[in-house]
This record gives sequence, structure tokens and C-alpha cells, in this order.
Amino acid sequence: MGDSSSIQLIVGLGNPGSQYDKTRHNAGFWFVDALANAANETFRLESKFSGEVCKVNISGKNVWLLKPATFMNRSGLSVKQLSSFYKIPTSNILVIHDELDLPPGTVRLKIGGGHGGHNGLRDLHAQMGKEYLRVRVGVGHPGDRNKVVDYVLSRPNASDCIDIMRGIDHLEAVINDVVSGNLQQAMNRLHTES
Repeated sequence: MGDSSSIQLIVGLGNPGSQYDKTRHNAGFWFVDALANAANETFRLESKFSGEVCKVNISGKNVWLLKPATFMNRSGLSVKQLSSFYKIPTSNILVIHDELDLPPGTVRLKIGGGHGGHNGLRDLHAQMGKEYLRVRVGVGHPGDRNKVVDYVLSRPNASDCIDIMRGIDHLEAVINDVVSGNLQQAMNRLHTES
């Protein structure tokens, strides 16, 4: 597969601010932070992209990492600003987000599809369409629809936190395949390990 199928931008979804750092809704931020740390790179705030960015090398390719600073429901604005500036097609974007419908730590790769009520994805769809690649990081469900907002904006308990971080480790282990466009291989590994 050529560069047309490779990932040029990895977006972690979350909310800015220290009060949200450790909350379930920030699982996407946790993953791009892990990638930046592994590459010894540091995020810097870029106002023209309404977010924090850094560049890492994955599988021999330069890849942008982005943490929108817009709050979740305006995430699409930040992604659109950066992808338009660098002329990155929607199909070359990977978005990492928390997923209520998966148990903590279960990680699933998906191309396209609906937003499932996720406010970050809803805004991405409105701004960019839905043909981006996404990774759903399971954070579990509170069991009651009315408790979802409080649940995603609270910290996971110690056991769930360990599971979520393990899922992020699994994702990190296959990110070379994802960036290179070897999606089936990445899916096979992810979906059997987590």
C-alpha cells in the first residue's frame, strides 16, 4: 500500500484543563500523550489549529499528533484547521476516542460509521464527514443513560484505569501497522489481544 492509505494525523479527543486530565472522556488524549512520550516529543499550543500539536516519526513517516483545545463538542474545528493547513485528506486521519459501549480497555479499530451520540465525533462529522479511521477505547458504561455525562467526566476506578491503560498499550503496539495502512493486521492483533 502506498502513502494514500497511510495515516498523517492522529487526533486524541478529550477536554482541555487539568480538571479533565484523568477523566474517561480523555482516553484519546491519554493515547496521543503516550505516543509523544515514547518519541520524546512535547505538545505545544498552536492557536491557528485551536489545539496542542507535535510531530512524531512512526514507521518511518512523519505524523502529526493533535489534542484539540476546543472542548469535546467543538473538536471538529481543530481537526479541520490542521488538516486543511497541511492538506491532509480525511481518509488519512486517525481519531482516538472513549467508547461507552465497550468494556474498559477493549480497543476496536473502525473505518467510518455513525457518531453514536459522541459529541466529539458528532462535530467531526459536521466539519469533515465521517470517512476517517477511528479507534474506540472502551471505558465501560454506567448502566443508566441518565448517568452518562457524569460518568465520562469522572475518573475511572483503579481497576478500570489499569484496564484502559492496558488497552492503550495494545494500541501503541500496533500503531506502526495502523499508520502504514496494514489495517487488517492491526485489527487481527488488537481484536484478539484486548
